[in-house]
Amino acid sequence: MNFIDIAKVEVISGKGGAGHISFRREKFVPKGGPDGGNGGKGGDVIFKADPHLNTLLDFRFKRIIKADAGQVGMKYNKTGRDAEDLIIKVPTGTIIKDTETDEILADLSKTGQEAVIAKGGRGGRGNAEFTSSINRAPRHAEPGEPAIEMHVTLELKLLADVGLVGFPNAGKSTLISVLSAAKPKIADYPFTTLVPNLGVVRIADEQSFTIADIPGLIEGAHEGKGLGMQFLRHVERTRVLVFLIDAASENVVADYNVLKNELHQYNTNLDDKKRMILLTKADTIDDEKRELLKDVDFKEPDAQIMVISSVTGEAIEELKWSIWKKIQISRALEQEAV
Repeated sequence: MNFIDIAKVEVISGKGGAGHISFRREKFVPKGGPDGGNGGKGGDVIFKADPHLNTLLDFRFKRIIKADAGQVGMKYNKTGRDAEDLIIKVPTGTIIKDTETDEILADLSKTGQEAVIAKGGRGGRGNAEFTSSINRAPRHAEPGEPAIEMHVTLELKLLADVGLVGFPNAGKSTLISVLSAAKPKIADYPFTTLVPNLGVVRIADEQSFTIADIPGLIEGAHEGKGLGMQFLRHVERTRVLVFLIDAASENVVADYNVLKNELHQYNTNLDDKKRMILLTKADTIDDEKRELLKDVDFKEPDAQIMVISSVTGEAIEELKWSIWKKIQISRALEQEAV
């Protein structure tokens, strides 16, 4: 399945049905009073978060979303039927913005959450509504309220507990395949991962966390270089950031600082997230390199630093439980803040 995380669509609510103009015409009442009914309400356009969706691909082919109009009023004071609301399902984690102003209209971050983006027009009143002691035979009715038309941008931000951040070919896809049941494409060349991969890591019965493998960053990513900002948004909702640095790199600290700076330049709020630093591919380094890594100072006193190998399984079990502990702390803090 193709992964699409941005889409632009035109949204049109249903217009209200017009009020009706009519008069009773009965056999023995040739000049009966007004009996034009009111028009029905137009349909709302409602977006709903659906956990079974994980891409905005459908909106590549569905550029216009239009609700039905309300039914016009009828004789005998019959009100026109209200149009059904149009419910559009989107992946959980979708943000809806006004394309022209960039204003956030809704942030559907919870499963089942709904947002009315374009409200249907109210139905117009029929001529029976305008009867008065002065005007007993009104010959006018209201049109229904017009539809609301607007262009919106749908922006998907993955919902994951953990975001894996690293240069291309740092071992993110291999790690997520080892920790979870996800089966991302893995090869020994840059930009193997062209879309985010989500995996579920089982800790125990009914205990698990989600982990997102974000396509590799390069220096200048926040300016759009490489895969650029196309995927940086997906780390914004994570609770824990896990930085992956190739242990065989000549300067692991410099590599980490580049990644750290890219996230800071993109969104300074990312500075506050809990983080871990993983020196990956430990199976490719010798004992001398291992000793040198013990003295490396990333100047991150609160970040846990580990040397791992997804190939041999070195420290993988310890890593899983360390991540779980950080997630539990983060969730507890979120509950306190509520």
